[in-house]
Amino acid sequence: MKMEMEYHNPVLLKETVDGLNIKPDGIYVDVTFGGGGHSKEILNRLGPNGKLFAFDQDEDALANALPDERFELINENFRFIKRFLRFHNVRQVDGILADLGVSSHQFDVAERGFSTRFDAELDMRMSQKNDLSAFKVVNEYDEANLRRVFFDYGELKNAPAIARTILEYRENEEIRNTEQLKHVLGRFLPAHKSHKILAQMYQAIRIEVNQEMDVLKEFLEQSLEVLAPEGRLSVISYHSLEDRLVKRFMKNGMFEGEPEKDFFGNFTVPFKSIGKLIVPSADEIYHNNRARSAKLRIAEKK
Repeated sequence: MKMEMEYHNPVLLKETVDGLNIKPDGIYVDVTFGGGGHSKEILNRLGPNGKLFAFDQDEDALANALPDERFELINENFRFIKRFLRFHNVRQVDGILADLGVSSHQFDVAERGFSTRFDAELDMRMSQKNDLSAFKVVNEYDEANLRRVFFDYGELKNAPAIARTILEYRENEEIRNTEQLKHVLGRFLPAHKSHKILAQMYQAIRIEVNQEMDVLKEFLEQSLEVLAPEGRLSVISYHSLEDRLVKRFMKNGMFEGEPEKDFFGNFTVPFKSIGKLIVPSADEIYHNNRARSAKLRIAEKK
């Protein structure tokens, strides 16, 4: 099987690329390249003088690089979007696309440790260059930090008890793999909703390992700097923590507090929303299970 086949279908493909309002000679960025589905669609709409930069920190994605002279794949985390665009002598772009979260490929490769379906070592790194892994979070974090991870990123009300249980088990032996972690936390996984709670636990650890919320904030702030006036930002999120940040930033241009008012008492905000929240159709969810929790928001820089 070819590597790119393992990445499955891109979510909200037409809607996300439509949202960029592509100009044939524009410069665009796909910060979550993965299998290249969104990038291919952008290239289909670009003319011979258009340019597409793509980011992906996962080395597996490099196998999907597109043989097109208008395309440049950068093997880095998109938190460095501004730095690497400047390296390529690009100061402003006409549109940025982000499909957040874990790719289907990363979920499906058992040894990466992202999926609740497989037994694997505790890893969950989106880039193998990262030093922090799920193993380190589970086995080396103190009780307060474990509690923070499960409460803030898993939204688990019993985070204190979960953290204490891990620490008690660690007194005797390390927690090395996902099956062992499930066993240790078994009393928090009632049969009727074990899959949902386990998914929240995995999400919490994964977000911490990859610093996903910090990365998202840094990316959004830089997107405002690199987007040209009337440039578009098209972002798909998959859980409420991401979506709240994206929604607030697109509305106010900040994550906390209120924007400043102008002389006339009107809020000065950097974006205007384009259309309403977009979610996948029932048909797309049927054919692509990853789409079930997707939310697409589009904004234009003023």
